[in-house]
Amino acid sequence: MARGDVFVSYCTKTDRDAAYDLVWQVEAHGIECWIAPRDVQGGTEWAAEIVNAITVCKVMVLIFSPSANESPQVRREVMLAMHRGVRIVPFRIAQVAPSASLEYYLGGHQWLDAFPPPMEPHYLQLCRCLNTLLATPTSPLPALGDAWLRVEAGPKSTHPRLTIEAGNLRRLESALAVYIGPFAEIAVHRAAAAAPSVDALLQELGGEIDSETDRRKFISGCRWLRPAE
Repeated sequence: MARGDVFVSYCTKTDRDAAYDLVWQVEAHGIECWIAPRDVQGGTEWAAEIVNAITVCKVMVLIFSPSANESPQVRREVMLAMHRGVRIVPFRIAQVAPSASLEYYLGGHQWLDAFPPPMEPHYLQLCRCLNTLLATPTSPLPALGDAWLRVEAGPKSTHPRLTIEAGNLRRLESALAVYIGPFAEIAVHRAAAAAPSVDALLQELGGEIDSETDRRKFISGCRWLRPAE
């Protein structure tokens, strides 16, 4: 199996040891994984490498923990995997319920609980699951394109939605990409498809930025999106 078939998503601040232990166990069973920073090519942009790896993978293993539950980076990776049609296996290493945003994306997925110890039976179950998924062909979703630009309200909308010109969407993506990299494309179009107002849109996008200072800077710098009074 190719190294890029299984992407491992985890909170780098707290769950690195758990992630690398999982990769070691899974690869010992002949299933190659892609994990950062091990597989990030030297001299390349980290965010771009993550996006590329998720785009080409077949399955994402999400190491789900309290930290992952609150991580904007993990949320962006899960969001991108969903929009790319990648199957996700949440591997829960602690008894924690998903936050509302992650529950939205992970509802209906098969959860694997990696507790109580010992871990070996849980790793074996994960490997069986991965072998089954990797042996099952998928129909990839179409790439982002014009369909993402149709953000006006549809006939079943329960509230008015924004109509934003394609050029302004791209400008907004560029502004957000300064802070979160290539994930900005997905974040902007998802938020624009549901936001009832410019203020709501900017607040939603600001939530993707970890730093409060950068969040305020981004929102302030996007005043051009508000209609002239």
